[in-house]
Amino acid sequence: MKAINITFTFQDGQPDQTHVAAEGESVLDVALNNDIQLQHNCGGVCGCSTCHVYIEQGENDLPEISDAEEDFIDRAENPRINSRLACQCVVQGASDLMVRIPPQHFLGH
Repeated sequence: MKAINITFTFQDGQPDQTHVAAEGESVLDVALNNDIQLQHNCGGVCGCSTCHVYIEQGENDLPEISDAEEDFIDRAENPRINSRLACQCVVQGASDLMVRIPPQHFLGH
């Protein structure tokens, strides 16, 4: 099994971070396991749009977007053609990923 690298880029000016992902891990899991703050109000079960990200590279090796995910992306701030929910982006292919994290609005911070 090939190690998959996920490079996280941030629209708020933080430096890029690259981390190794295991097959079956979600982009959300990899972010949280590496102390990258990524909202996930529903706990990562495709029940909200707070873990919205942009997949800049490697999208063809991710699972196809579901109807539920698409519905939540429509509710996200600034959705784009490459928008996905990080909880639904499960590593399963051979391509490295580049994920852009848009600015987030943490309540109470």
